[in-house]
Amino acid sequence: MMQPPAIGLGIRLTLLAEGPDVSAAQVIADHHIGTHADLDDLRRAVQDAPVVTFDHEHVPPEHLRTLVQEGHDCRPGPDALIHAQDKLVMRRRLTDLGVPCPRWAPVAEPADVEAFGFPAIVKTARGGYDGKGVWKVESAADLDEPFGAPGALLVEELVPFRRELSAQVARSATGEIVDYPVVESRQVDGVCFEVIAPAPNLDPALEARARAIARTIAEELDVVGMLAVELFETDDDRILVNELAMRPHNTGHWSIDGAVTSQFENHLRAVMGLPLGATTPRQPWSVMVNILGGAVEDLAAQREVALAAQPDVKVHLYGKAVKPGRKVGHVTAVGEDLEDVLRRARHSAALLTDGDLA
Repeated sequence: MMQPPAIGLGIRLTLLAEGPDVSAAQVIADHHIGTHADLDDLRRAVQDAPVVTFDHEHVPPEHLRTLVQEGHDCRPGPDALIHAQDKLVMRRRLTDLGVPCPRWAPVAEPADVEAFGFPAIVKTARGGYDGKGVWKVESAADLDEPFGAPGALLVEELVPFRRELSAQVARSATGEIVDYPVVESRQVDGVCFEVIAPAPNLDPALEARARAIARTIAEELDVVGMLAVELFETDDDRILVNELAMRPHNTGHWSIDGAVTSQFENHLRAVMGLPLGATTPRQPWSVMVNILGGAVEDLAAQREVALAAQPDVKVHLYGKAVKPGRKVGHVTAVGEDLEDVLRRARHSAALLTDGDLA
């Protein structure tokens, strides 16, 4: 999804891909096959690149520091990215900054969680995503699985929240910052399913608070590129930070079709030190619905049905093999009436998930 704006901006992308058929390798001709966990693979991929950036947070910090020492511009840099890689580092830093977070604590043994109190959420400090590495625990009997997992853990309060929000900003290597409308994110089994931009009926004071939090984090952590701050809107009208992502994020995919400048273009502009683009919505409402692997196995064949049924809905397929619950694409609808936009986006996504059952 970074390739189309790169073409328009005249930026050549070189990719490190884990296999020849992964989504990005299908559209970026200049790619190397290897793993982000191998320093030699990283070196081979970035040797001719003036700027290095990422589409996930899993590159080992020690490898990033080596690349920086060898003269590569990594954006975001390892000192920033560690806050999206390690939840314990992130929680400590945000707490020091006075950024509102759920009550939390590091835990080394089940007794620590019992002392913290039930119910609670236990998380792995590193590596979790889309609900993986996250456990809701209601008693000591629920602690066997998280404490059987490798790596450090932390515990957080079970937040009574009204909904989940996402605040995104782009921060350039020059220090320029632009922010996107705060959106509502709806989850299914821990996976983002639907995003509404902007978040409906969001109190203006809470929206301003969410934007300010995202800007503060971007500046204080020296983020370069896109930053997504996933938030809880609590039942008592507070905003709490849940997670951070320092890259284009699923909650910003709506911007490809719904904003003047997509998150992918602004990420490229930011890491290259170019002036950032306007984030103004093209229409009052945008709705993005993820296509999660379901009954439809041949998405290429089914897209004709979806396009015919909803010709004004944009379909994005990722070229991935269909597996149950896997993100294999998304659709975006825009318009002036939220209920109509929701209906069209959901119908299109259902056609690509369940076929004629929609």
